[in-house]
Amino acid sequence: MPFAIAECKRVGIEEGSKKGPTTIEKAKQGAYVARSVSSLQKIRLATGGIEGVIHKADGSLVHKPYDEFLQEIIASDDPDLLRQFILTVGVVSNHGNWFTSQNHNKELKVLARAYDWLLFLTDQGLSDFVSDLIVKPEPERDAVRQAFLSSYTGKRGVNQFTKVRVNLDADAVLQSYFHSNADRIGGWFNVIAPSGRSLDALRDELHSLAAKKWDGIHQ
Repeated sequence: MPFAIAECKRVGIEEGSKKGPTTIEKAKQGAYVARSVSSLQKIRLATGGIEGVIHKADGSLVHKPYDEFLQEIIASDDPDLLRQFILTVGVVSNHGNWFTSQNHNKELKVLARAYDWLLFLTDQGLSDFVSDLIVKPEPERDAVRQAFLSSYTGKRGVNQFTKVRVNLDADAVLQSYFHSNADRIGGWFNVIAPSGRSLDALRDELHSLAAKKWDGIHQ
């Protein structure tokens, strides 16, 4: 059963379309998903603080400061806390859409408050990925380039390189590439939220959740 989701939000005009979605529409879509999928819900107190709330199987409500409660759940083996819990991770890119200089646009603030983790894919990271796998890949990585090129032929129904459909050979290359370059790829991302946390901390949380026994918990 799932214990975490990662959602990528980008803003642009799709091939064949004249108009793309606005940034605020993308932010609202992402915020709705992040706030709806997990049993751990956020509420804002009159003091401005954020509490996390869990509806337990016996019908009672448990609430604590959100960040503290999130860490407690991730470290826990209590089925009542883990039931229907899903860690939410958002990923955005493109400085102009989400922030300029050090000023976060309102759309980025919406996402940062909705997701448990919000990551920003840097321009350098995107450039490295395109260079390594599409523009001038090593021979053993050519399956990714071919899948990408075959997806943009001007014909409908042949896309093999999307977030929901990836060519099988290309997928194998991508998984090998990400595994063998994990440390380097970690430098591609900036952590927007939670403040002061690192990508290594996110990895630790995912590994902790992956190691739990989930049978029956999400039912």
